[in-house]
Amino acid sequence: MLLKRHRSNENETVKRHRRSSEELLPHDVVGLILERLPVKSLLRFKSVSKKWKSTIESRCFQEQQFLRRRQSRGPDVLCVSIGDDDNNNNGYDEAPMNTVSLGSSIVSRVRLPTSNYILCPGSCDGLLCVYCVFTPSVVVNPATRWHQSFPLCNLQQFRIDMYDKGEYDYPNPKLGFGKDKFTSTYKPVWLYNSTEFGLENVTTCEVFDFSTNAWRYVLPASPYRINDVNFPVYFDGSLYWLTLCEETKLLSFDLHTETFQVICKAPFTPASDIFSHSNRIMCILDNRLCVSENNGATQVIWSLDSSGLNKIWKILCSIDFTKTVSWFGDKPLFPVKPVEILDDDKLLVGQHGYLVLHDLHAKSYDLLVDRETTLGYPVSCFQSLFSVLPNSIICTDELL
Repeated sequence: MLLKRHRSNENETVKRHRRSSEELLPHDVVGLILERLPVKSLLRFKSVSKKWKSTIESRCFQEQQFLRRRQSRGPDVLCVSIGDDDNNNNGYDEAPMNTVSLGSSIVSRVRLPTSNYILCPGSCDGLLCVYCVFTPSVVVNPATRWHQSFPLCNLQQFRIDMYDKGEYDYPNPKLGFGKDKFTSTYKPVWLYNSTEFGLENVTTCEVFDFSTNAWRYVLPASPYRINDVNFPVYFDGSLYWLTLCEETKLLSFDLHTETFQVICKAPFTPASDIFSHSNRIMCILDNRLCVSENNGATQVIWSLDSSGLNKIWKILCSIDFTKTVSWFGDKPLFPVKPVEILDDDKLLVGQHGYLVLHDLHAKSYDLLVDRETTLGYPVSCFQSLFSVLPNSIICTDELL
């Protein structure tokens, strides 16, 4: 009885201390302090009070916290493993790979709680999108462990029907995932060449609307056939594909206006066959749209400079495979995966279970993670509190 009374007095003391601490500072000042904290701390502090919980869960606070996070340090690198693991943290697993610090960034591992096995490249506001043909796709925030599934699109259902009929020779388009930066609305997008599926248009575009939980067609779709060997990438409010024109072009899909536009020609020579298309990948490095091309002994990474009136491709760097042969193999058949530029001069690349750090100035290479460690799919990611919120609007007033 005395023990229960003692614990009750302790709880009352803690509550009084919390109330007195909250009263010491105006709530707008508390909000400014909270903005500077990491996501894991903010998740714990939601239990301090209803007011703190309401603040941390507000969209305006989450936008401001994410902005400060991007300004204060570099992106982290998540080595993403995908699969079911109900016995371990509800499917999330940050072991066995130890975290590695690279300047202001951290490399760590996470397992996503889904049976889907294809990850959209890159992240959008800290959110990852995972999909496959036969099951609903999933959007995941690995920092908060929030996730939400969304249903199959018409393309996926069509492929399932073909599979059930014993027809296995069909293309493999890739899902894109990004955000309308004016309304802060997240949108999964399928763009695929129509003729391979017996459709009349050049291409077909499907966009998912989280507010209605339904897919819809976008008309007109792209007037050019796309290279569906490569993944689309998201950058600054648009998704990007490479085309299958005689001269390869860079195609954009504005996620606000939902219109397609050819931005410019690609920096490399036209592809002669499907193997040439697989030698190229798009990526986002240091907040720039890039295209990487395997040229045999080297891999050239091009960066798009769109600061002036004309968009110009510039060579960002080259990876010399003669210096990485022990890790990637002699003249890899496919490009290694550029992950991110860290601390302005270190390019992180991955392939076959290896992570290699390329010093852009010294032209040297260091092995960061080898294949003996369970690596997963490396992706650059700024941690956030975001989830998919239909019709959310970015707050432009003061935070609190």
